[in-house]
Amino acid sequence: MAKKHKWGEQDVPDQSGRVAVVTGSNTGLGLDTARVLAKCGAQVVLAVRNVDKGTAAADEIRRSVPRAQVTVEELDLGSLAAVRTASAELRAAYPRIDLLVNNAAVAFPPKTTTADGFELQFATNHLGHFALTGLLLENMLDIEGARVVVVASLDHKLGGAIHFDDLQWERRYSGALAYAQSKLANLMFCYELHRRLSRAGAPLIAVTAHPGYTKSDLFRNMSKPVQALMTLCGPFLGQDPANGALPQLYAATMPDVRGGQYWGPDGFLEMAGRPTLVRSNKKSYDQQAQERLWTVSEELSRVTYPI
Repeated sequence: MAKKHKWGEQDVPDQSGRVAVVTGSNTGLGLDTARVLAKCGAQVVLAVRNVDKGTAAADEIRRSVPRAQVTVEELDLGSLAAVRTASAELRAAYPRIDLLVNNAAVAFPPKTTTADGFELQFATNHLGHFALTGLLLENMLDIEGARVVVVASLDHKLGGAIHFDDLQWERRYSGALAYAQSKLANLMFCYELHRRLSRAGAPLIAVTAHPGYTKSDLFRNMSKPVQALMTLCGPFLGQDPANGALPQLYAATMPDVRGGQYWGPDGFLEMAGRPTLVRSNKKSYDQQAQERLWTVSEELSRVTYPI
C-alpha cells in the first residue's frame, strides 16, 4: 500500500498577488509562517512590537527567499492606541489585505497591567487582535478568498470558562490560567466572527488553528526547571516551529478550508504531526458566551465591526 502523503510547506499553493499580515512574525511560529508565505509569492507584512527584531527577521527571510516581498510594521498589541496607529498605516498602505494571521502572543508573565488597564495576556492575545481585525476588516471584507486566521493553543482547555466577573485577574492571578483563558477567548472570537461573516454573506472567512506542543520563545517566562523539562521532553512529544506552523499555514492557504474550522496536528494528543481538522473544548462552542465576549470586547476596545 502506498504511503499517505504528509502535507508540508512544499504543498502551500501559490500566493502571488496576495497581501498577508502576520503578527508576532519576528520569531518562532510567526517567522516560519511569514517565510513560507513569502516563498510562495505573497507580499508579507511582519507586524511586530520590536522593529529592530522585525527588520532582522525580514533580512533572515530574504536570505532564504531572495525575491521575498517583506516589510515591517510596528505593532504593540498590548496598547490599543498603538493598534489604532498600526491599523491606520496598514489600511493606507494596503487597500487590499488578503490574509491576516493573528499569531502573536505573550505567555505566563508576572502580573502585568497595560496602560489601558488590562491584564497583559488578555490585552495582547485577545483584545489587541480583536481590535486589529475589526480595524482592518474593511480592507478584507469583500475580497474573494480572504481569511482571518486566529492562532489558538491546546492550553485553552485548562482555564475553564471565561471569567466575565474578573477578566483582568484582579482577585487572584495565575499566569498559566490567564494564558489559557486568553486562548479560549481566541477560539470564541473566531467562531463568533465566522458566524457574523456568514450572516453578512461576506466572502471573507475566519478560521483557527493551533501548533500543538511547539518549542518557541513564547515560553521564556516559565521557570528554569519547567523550561528544562520542556527541552528534555520536546524531542519526544513536540515539534519545532517550522512544523508547528503547518496547521496555521494550512488554514491560511488551502482551498478545502471552511470558515469556523479548527486545524491542529494529527499526532498523539494533537501535540505534533501534520495538519488535520480538530475540535476545541465544549466551552469554546458556547454561543451565548461567544456573543457576550464579543460585546465586552467591543466595549473595552472601542472598536465596532462593520458587519
